[in-house]
This record gives sequence, C-alpha cells and structure tokens, in this order.
Amino acid sequence: MILHLHHRYRTVGGEERAVAALRALTEERLGEPTALLERDSAGVGAARAAAGLLRGGLDPDEVGRAVRSHGARIVHAHNLHPTLGVRALRAARAAGARVVLQLHNYRLVCSVATCVRDGHDCTLCHGRDTRPGVRHRCRGSVPEALAYAGGISLQQRALIAACDVVVVPSAAALERLRALGAPLPDGRVHVVPHPVAAGTPIVPDPAGPAVVAGRLAAEKGADVAIDAARRTGRPLVVANTGPLEDALRAAAADLPHVSFAGRLDPAGLDALRARAAVELVPSLAHETFGLAAAESLLRGLPVVASDVGALRELVPDEARVPPGDADALADAWTRLAGDAAAGARGRERAARLTDPATVAERLAAAYARATDGGAQSASRVAA
Repeated sequence: MILHLHHRYRTVGGEERAVAALRALTEERLGEPTALLERDSAGVGAARAAAGLLRGGLDPDEVGRAVRSHGARIVHAHNLHPTLGVRALRAARAAGARVVLQLHNYRLVCSVATCVRDGHDCTLCHGRDTRPGVRHRCRGSVPEALAYAGGISLQQRALIAACDVVVVPSAAALERLRALGAPLPDGRVHVVPHPVAAGTPIVPDPAGPAVVAGRLAAEKGADVAIDAARRTGRPLVVANTGPLEDALRAAAADLPHVSFAGRLDPAGLDALRARAAVELVPSLAHETFGLAAAESLLRGLPVVASDVGALRELVPDEARVPPGDADALADAWTRLAGDAAAGARGRERAARLTDPATVAERLAAAYARATDGGAQSASRVAA
C-alpha cells in the first residue's frame, strides 16, 4: 500500500492532476493499492498556515494513524506546506513507513515555488537564505512573506533528512534545484516524469485557433501569447482562469480574434485541442515538467513553447522560442500552425518521456530504493 500525502493549493493546478495520475499508474501498472491523505488551503486561515509553516506542520498524529490503518509501506509525499511539513514525514517514519518526497516545483527554496518575480526569472533566494523573499514581499503581505521564508529555511534540510528518496519530474528540475542550493542527497534522487497517456491522434487544423491552457498567472506568460496574437491576427483561445484573468481580458479587449473559454474540464479541453492549429506554452518560469505541453504533443498537436526548463526536454528544438519574446512566438506560431509533420515529431519526442510503462519502471525503482536501505542514508543528512 502506498499512502500519498498532499496539501492542495488554493487554485487547482497540474500538481493535483499529477498526484491522481501517479496513483492510477501505481494501481494499474504496479498492482499496488494506494490511498490519499489530503488537506486543503481553502480551509486554512492565515494564522493557522503560519503556525504550520513555523512549527513544521500540524497534527502529525493524523499521518501516523493513516499509515497504520492503511498498512502503508511507503508514504509518497507531495506538497507539504503549510500544514503537513516535516512532522508529517517523521510521523510516517515512526509508524513504520518509508518516505518518498516528490518535489513538483521549487518551494524547497522559493516561497512562491516558481522562481519568477515581477515577470522575470529570480534566483535571489539560495539554500536556506530566503531573506530576499521577504524583502521583495514575494508572498504579498509582509507577515505571509515572513512565515514562508522562515518555514522554508527552518524545514528545508529537515525535510530531506526525513525522507528516504527524493523524486523530481525532470532532469531540468533536478539541475535547477541544485543550482538553487537545495540540499538534495547524492544517490537518492530519482527523475520520474509524469505519466501521460498518448490518446487518439488529431489532425491539426491550419485555420484553427491557437490554444493557451496554462493557469492565468504571471509565470505562465499568457500576456505574451496575447501580444503574439496581436502581431499575427490569428485566432487565440485562452482556456483557463487565474489571478490575472481580468487584466488579460482588458489587454485583449480590442482583439476580436482572442477569446476566453474559462477553465475547461478534460473533455472540453480535448475538444478545443481537436480543432486547434497549435498550442502555445509561453512560460516565463523554468517549468519542472510542462503538463499542458505534454498533453497536446501526445495528441499530435504542434506546440510552440518557451526555451526554458523541462520544456526543452519535451518540445522539439524547432518549436522553442526565447521566453517573453512575442515576435519569436508569433513567427513560430505562423510557421507551425496546422503542421501535421511537426505534430508527429513532437508526439514521438514526448512519448519517450511520458509513456506510462516507462514511467512505471522509474517509479518502481524509486520505491525499491526507498525500501532497500534509503532510511540509513537519510539518517546521515544533517537536519
């Protein structure tokens, strides 16, 4: 039995979908049952969140009880902040489980997890020095910035010490975390991409719209896609919601060929992609995976993406452009819109990384490493 731990974000995103996909993969490909212990930021006030961050989590006994009641041999932990924290991992170990910690983003060092500030890449926080996040109020208010900076600094090495194996979703994520000074353990880090089923191939429509499906937040670069639409005059459908939605709608108010579809369910997004010419992933952040890109690539839809992070692993060279460059995005959009051959090349490249059978092998190797003496190695990492 594998017990997954996850603290849901205020806005549902790719991490929740990744957790669900990994659980399904474990049950279907590895033949092992799973369970989920989940908490939700929507039900946590600011004072309780701050307490969880600074104390290393709240109510760790709940985790120990869940391990024992499910008979879990491994706890697979995802986002732990603000209320699970290192105390949850220690409780899991005390109850007899081994621990796999999956780092979906850069929150081990960065309080906003993306390393993007004011629309630009930012690596000022390094290792346990999270003071720049306070100076720049990266969490908005000073109290919240202080709570996150303090909690991350206090728990960073303790989290690594309390796990047996660390999992990251791409080689790019691992490289970036090491550059940020994250104390990752030698020999106990596994790259396990997200499993994404290939789906039925589509025929891209040269006259169809471009699609942007990332969350409408600064780091996803939807404003760059709107600028590119202004240059090309081609139709663009923005298919998500987020904190910048009002500002983006205002920016596109004079562009009748730009429309907003809101957040679509998987079937609605599939239907939109099936009539599209291309998908745009103009991220400003060093993506740790790129789920939207993978989903479209695996349907055979051409993808034009920023040349950053794990998008370099997923997206063919011909389809990557400098982040924030609306002219380059517009040129690649025009060149690749409706190009079935480009879609086929992208599909083949993405499948090599995300094929569920291949991912299952990598996940099984991480679980085996966690149970074959990983705990002894973990005890040697300073807390």
